Amino acid sequence: MKNFILAISAALFLLVVSSVFVVFEGQRGIVFEFSKIKRDSSTGLMKVYEPGLHFKLPFINTVRKLDARIQTVDEAPDRFVTSEKKDLMVDSFVKWRIVDFSTYYLRTSGSIENARALLKQKVNNGLRTEVGSRTIKEIVSGDRDSIMEKALESAVSSREELGIEVIDVRIKAINLPAEVSASIYERMRAERTAVAKEHRSQGQEQSEIIRATIDAKVTVMLAEAQKKAHEVRGLGDALAAKVYADAYNKDADFYKFYRSLEAYEKSFNSKNDIMVVKPDSDFFHYLKKSEK
Repeated sequence: MKNFILAISAALFLLVVSSVFVVFEGQRGIVFEFSKIKRDSSTGLMKVYEPGLHFKLPFINTVRKLDARIQTVDEAPDRFVTSEKKDLMVDSFVKWRIVDFSTYYLRTSGSIENARALLKQKVNNGLRTEVGSRTIKEIVSGDRDSIMEKALESAVSSREELGIEVIDVRIKAINLPAEVSASIYERMRAERTAVAKEHRSQGQEQSEIIRATIDAKVTVMLAEAQKKAHEVRGLGDALAAKVYADAYNKDADFYKFYRSLEAYEKSFNSKNDIMVVKPDSDFFHYLKKSEK
């Protein structure tokens, strides 16, 4: 009897637990009766359960909970074509949330991945239209805000079509495709290399001009210095000759005697010196006995 009461109590407990479900804040609930969505008896519309404690028929009703918080669609950059028929890689993201859970569930089967794919396609269509009507210069120079506003306006229809409110559309980055960037970088590198070569050649030319100018100046300076040196040396030689001449004219005999002594000193400076001259040579004039 005791076991029977325990079994009945456990069954009642399970029945009560299975009859209650909780929808947390940031969620909304949809109840299925077998495989059909439970609808409001007065309006015939899908019944959406707000956050709180709710009841359902155990083993007959099942609950599907949907996330009511703000969601983000942020995927890989997409390729867009400008009015100049040039490709751009646009990296964007979308902030959205569910506002009509009935429409949302009917269009996406409650799958957030389906919702993201449909929303991404709709926003990209708006971005593609706006990018396609502008040039690269317009997009980069300041039309980005306008593009985002237009894309947000084009996504307003998502409220009726998908039950989704698009809160914001933002462009994170606009880049050229990798292959285009590589070709542009190569062209820029080639242009910079050509400019560098031109600058080097101009620098080399200026270097040669400066070097030639300096060499010419050095040559002129050396020639002038050499000319001045010759002039100074000539003046010195002339002055020395004049000094000698003046000294000779003051006392010619003494000068001859002094010069002879210098010649004797230089001639007999070394013991190994040998001189062959005639005894009556004028070289020994002052060594001979003078006659009275």
